[in-house]
Amino acid sequence: MSLIPVSEALERILDGVDAHHGEMLPLIDALERISADDIKALRTQPPFEASAMDGYAVCSSDFSEGADLPISLRLIGESAAGHPFDGKMSAGETVRIFTGAIVPECADAILIQENADAQGSEILTRELVAAGRYIRKRGLDFFEGETLIERGTKLRPRHLSLAAAMNHPEVNVVARPRVGILATGDELVPPGQEPGPGQIISSNNIGLQGFVERLGGTAIDLGIAADTNESLAASIEAGRNANLDILVTIGGASVGDHDLVLGALESGGMELGFWKIAMRPGKPLMYGRMGPMRVLGLPGNPVSAMVCAEIFLRPLIRTMLGLSTERVEETAVLEKDLPENDQRQDYLRARVTGSKDGLNIVTAFSRQDSSMLGNLARADCLILRPPFCPATKAGGQVKILHLDDT
Repeated sequence: MSLIPVSEALERILDGVDAHHGEMLPLIDALERISADDIKALRTQPPFEASAMDGYAVCSSDFSEGADLPISLRLIGESAAGHPFDGKMSAGETVRIFTGAIVPECADAILIQENADAQGSEILTRELVAAGRYIRKRGLDFFEGETLIERGTKLRPRHLSLAAAMNHPEVNVVARPRVGILATGDELVPPGQEPGPGQIISSNNIGLQGFVERLGGTAIDLGIAADTNESLAASIEAGRNANLDILVTIGGASVGDHDLVLGALESGGMELGFWKIAMRPGKPLMYGRMGPMRVLGLPGNPVSAMVCAEIFLRPLIRTMLGLSTERVEETAVLEKDLPENDQRQDYLRARVTGSKDGLNIVTAFSRQDSSMLGNLARADCLILRPPFCPATKAGGQVKILHLDDT
């Protein structure tokens, strides 16, 4: 099977993928979820003219230009938040008012308390007040029926607060894609266990579960399958029974005698879409379909698995969430020379080390072995080099993808 380009692989993976259905959730449970609908205001805010300050509600007609101060007003009542003044106010009168309280009918300005002296039922003013001063007009924030949160918005705390103010007890959000993570290989043991001869700690499944959750999916741990057809078949069936949208397998998809994953998936009914791509790291990437479930077979090397997740699993999850898959390829400047590239598209682990003329300066790690998680953890970007890219000298420009960019 010939190697296919990265762009073609991604196009095949995303072909026919639609955004998930919506589900209604209480506001507090909708944090970091994606709005499935435009969210419209169910009320006007504020629903009445309200005072923006503590002071006295007054009629601006009592404050003619050039009038002598102080001006005497008769205090006839009080308006507090939640406890409005229920009388009538006329010129020459005032009502004690507090922030957020309803402005009495006929009043059109607020005299702040710092500029007034109270003497029993008489209020002496020490400033002239213009109409509209310190009054929040009805609908200052929003009116009933306005769309204030658009479909596709990731709901941050500020959005939840706004939705609550609009009188929504719950909102419609996109259902989270269910992503099963299956590690494979007799050499793997979970973190915390003592590895036997020839064994290592399983790390890819942990990183990928976090990757899925951070993107907004629900990660389901399917454990570690042994290198037997029986163990793999049982784990794949467990994935089916979990109603997964995506099954991610890790390792076992190459051509060795112990690489049984592809055969087990095909025996389980997977229709293979492609296998092996022109990419470094990540050549053994596999993709297929099991009915409605998408299957993404990642390489077993840790860096290969995580880089392939960045390039392929990320856009797949985002498409299911109804989000854009576009990703900015930023132009940066090389700090050190890079050699020419072969037929595979390279993703080099690198760090931003400075800036020059408005562009980031990047340095690729000298060692790019796909087993080295330490370098991946230290990296903050990937240098993207297309197939057959010529050697690039220090100071030359390259494209980079920032990591941890959701």
